[in-house]
Amino acid sequence: MKTRARLPRLIATGATLALALSLSACGDGNGGASADDGKIHILVYGDATNKIEKQIVDKFNETSDVKAVLDTIPGADYQKKLQTIISTPQAPDVFFNWGGGSIKPFVKADLLLPLDDFIKKNPELESKFLPSVFNNAVVDGKPYGIPMRGTQPVLLFHNKNVLKKAGVQPPKTWDELLNAVDALKDEGVTPIALGGGDVWPTQMWFQYLFDRIAGPELFAKALEGDKSAWEAPESKKALKMIRELVDAGAFGKNYDSVKYTNGGSVALVAQGKAGFELMGSWYYSQQLTDHPDFAEKGLGYSAFPTVKGGKGDPKNVAGNTNNYYSVLKKTKHPEAVAKFLELMYSDEFVKAQLDVGNLTTTTNTDEFIETSATPEYSRFQYDLVANAPSFQLSWDQAYPQSAASDMHKAIQQFFNGQLDADGFIKAMQALPTE
Repeated sequence: MKTRARLPRLIATGATLALALSLSACGDGNGGASADDGKIHILVYGDATNKIEKQIVDKFNETSDVKAVLDTIPGADYQKKLQTIISTPQAPDVFFNWGGGSIKPFVKADLLLPLDDFIKKNPELESKFLPSVFNNAVVDGKPYGIPMRGTQPVLLFHNKNVLKKAGVQPPKTWDELLNAVDALKDEGVTPIALGGGDVWPTQMWFQYLFDRIAGPELFAKALEGDKSAWEAPESKKALKMIRELVDAGAFGKNYDSVKYTNGGSVALVAQGKAGFELMGSWYYSQQLTDHPDFAEKGLGYSAFPTVKGGKGDPKNVAGNTNNYYSVLKKTKHPEAVAKFLELMYSDEFVKAQLDVGNLTTTTNTDEFIETSATPEYSRFQYDLVANAPSFQLSWDQAYPQSAASDMHKAIQQFFNGQLDADGFIKAMQALPTE
């Protein structure tokens, strides 16, 4: 098995890179067009994957009269910097985003171009992508983004040796998970590693349980501003189950002093001090980087357990659906932009992304999985996402960025027992949805 490059958690509130905020360009150094210079400017989050984006830009420029330039904003504050330039002359033609709540303010401000006409002229701009992923960039019934990079579903990872010693199998149901917690405690290991110091890993337990119990409709109602969703019986049931899991000692007692971002929770699993960890699919790459022997021989993974009587389809997944390219309404070169977006489902794009460990969400990804760096793992993820009726975008990405801090605070305080269920419900009802 080849060691893949580490995949960062591509979320403005959870990214771990601490780089400069200055705008730098991979292309001609412009950092965004100050006026119409006869080119289209593609703005992306600056990281190791930019080499693929530069490759695709170069491919486009081989045949296009209107040339494209790749500009990057390095660092965890991509979203903040983007917001400062998006309504200025320095705004790009096309920009990287997370879909969901990350683009809603721009749609509301009438800055984005709906992609209906693009898709009408070329239906493959929609049909070439998995529906559960494509739909997370649909706002008010209109598409505003084309998937790029790769999907990042959240999976339940485990240490094979720890589970074997405790006589535990990867749990398929919630009851099996609770039984596994007891068995692992008897073995003297922390049942579930949790980087509670980062908070966003804690959130993953909420978004999955809420979906398993209530289905995607409840959270969708909350996101649309229906505050009553948070006090629904399904919401209270999910909170009760989370409370029971915490009180059972599933996460130990020191989870708030452990972080994922510094490798703490990752090491607990690799070193056999914990049995499970719920984390995005980038976790495999992190273990390959930090603990390669363990990753190749001892790391296992499975889907999130089902919940008996739950309304949510057990095939539903949660996590980071993908990243997207959205288009500014004021672009002077919509035809060139449309042609550029077609490359997001090209064979060259898919192969290049798979080579760096990104699992693309195109319908032709399946053709290239067997030649990827980790075909078995890629296949598991792809089938999971392809068969999912719903892909719940991480809560702190689905909500506007302005809500992230208060959301994380409520989640952490409920987990710690500082807030009861009513307190958590009130805190979530107070979050802005626009």
